[in-house]
Amino acid sequence: MGQKRYFSITIITIIIGFMIAVQYQSVKEPVVRDTRDTSQLREDLVKEKELYLSLIREIRSNEEKLEKYETERSQSKEQILKETLNELKEEAGLSEVEGPGIVINIEHVDEDLLLGKQVSAISPYLIQRLVNELNQYGANQISIAGQRLINSSVIRDINGQTKVDGYSLDSFPIELKVVVENIDAAKKLYNRMEVSSSAEDFFIDNFRLTISEPESGLTIPAYKDSLKIRHMELAETEKGG
Repeated sequence: MGQKRYFSITIITIIIGFMIAVQYQSVKEPVVRDTRDTSQLREDLVKEKELYLSLIREIRSNEEKLEKYETERSQSKEQILKETLNELKEEAGLSEVEGPGIVINIEHVDEDLLLGKQVSAISPYLIQRLVNELNQYGANQISIAGQRLINSSVIRDINGQTKVDGYSLDSFPIELKVVVENIDAAKKLYNRMEVSSSAEDFFIDNFRLTISEPESGLTIPAYKDSLKIRHMELAETEKGG
């Protein structure tokens, strides 16, 4: 009986000791509680919302910038393609061009100097030689009697008449317009043509060349006829390329 009582007291002592230890630990490490009052909580909540809204605005701003950048890049590509197409059209003679240059007129010499000779048609050789000389001296674009010259233009004699791409050169004076890179190039071209032997060659055939002073705004018309493309085929692209 004494042993049982002793055992019970021991068990009770252990339980009491455990409870005291738990209570001591609770006092030593108290639970952290939010001690802020309502006004502080509301102020903190407002700040969090402002930060959230600021982040949202920044995200939207960046999205708008990206969208604007993509649009500008797309428009830039389109603009580059348009400019390239216009340049190709200009080089091919399919668009009107304006720029500095000179005007050359071909006309018959005074009838008094012909000494009764019949006025003859102008030779295609003279026209070709003059065009070659102009190209050699920096001509970018040339028109003859309102007809634009292009790479495939043909100057030849047809049934006793000199024609440019099928258009007759039988109305005098015949006007050549020559456009060059800039006004300085126009001045150089003028000076070279002033001392050229072409004037003598034309005079031998009873024609006179008159060269105008350089002009800053000459207009050369576009090529009138449609371009004929021959001996061209679609290129076969490599598979997977």
